Amino acid sequence: MKNETIQQINEWKQKKNAVILAHYYVSEEVQALADYVGDSFYLAKVAKDTDASVLVFCGVSFMGESAKILNPDKVVLMPDLTADCPMAHMATAERIAEMRRKYEDLAVVCYINSTAELKCLSDVCVTSSNAVKIVRALSNRTVFFIPDRNLGRYVAEQVPEKNVILNDGCCPIHAAISAEQVREAKQLHPRARVLSHPECDDAILSLSDYIGSTAEIIAYAKQSKETEFVICTEDGVSFRLQQDNPDKRFYFPKTCPCCPDMKLNTPEKILRVLMTEENRVELDEKTRIAALRPLERMLELGR
Repeated sequence: MKNETIQQINEWKQKKNAVILAHYYVSEEVQALADYVGDSFYLAKVAKDTDASVLVFCGVSFMGESAKILNPDKVVLMPDLTADCPMAHMATAERIAEMRRKYEDLAVVCYINSTAELKCLSDVCVTSSNAVKIVRALSNRTVFFIPDRNLGRYVAEQVPEKNVILNDGCCPIHAAISAEQVREAKQLHPRARVLSHPECDDAILSLSDYIGSTAEIIAYAKQSKETEFVICTEDGVSFRLQQDNPDKRFYFPKTCPCCPDMKLNTPEKILRVLMTEENRVELDEKTRIAALRPLERMLELGR
């Protein structure tokens, strides 16, 4: 990354009263220049709390939508509007309506990794870091968890008193990690602890020493006295892990989990949207208000 690009980005941030928010899964160079780096829950809170006029959201489309839902008066820019999350689309209005007809006492719990349309049809949003806490806090006994079956299954195991119905969706990046790859990594690094994201398949979680959100994995690695870890989540997290733990070693499964959409965010694209204010996230007010309700409930219950 050129120093000239960084300098120009900083100048335009001042001119526009802008901040750069970046997910842990974007490239190292984007994380390095961001004002805030975190997981979905942290970034959702930052977007709501910052007094900046312009939010440059380095992530995928549902994150930009969530920022706009929470901040209608702020300009939300995406460095690349084509950066999307396949899982965010893996539920349907028809299936949700079917579940509501079938179960009177139903809460539709929507992983924040979802489109604004799906949020509109849901009762509460969750992230991987607060899903268990929020599902447990609901008065409803029956939960339809969308769109990720893996996170839903993990929540169901943690909250057995609830009837959690799973949807058939998943993160293709986490789903591509196989149990065989994890066993192979453990054989190569027998002293390493396996830290996994709950978006991984159940077979991966059963081999894990710790299961948590991206932020929780980072915190665990930092606090642990162990010095070697196999990381079962997207490889962008390695930047923060190495920053926090220069004397520790981190390994990834053989098919290194890399999200191509997250990597579409670049410093050059950040500079361009700061200069032009193109790639604005826009939502009609009816959709925004409908999608705001489950997000606000998440922020309320997740405190």
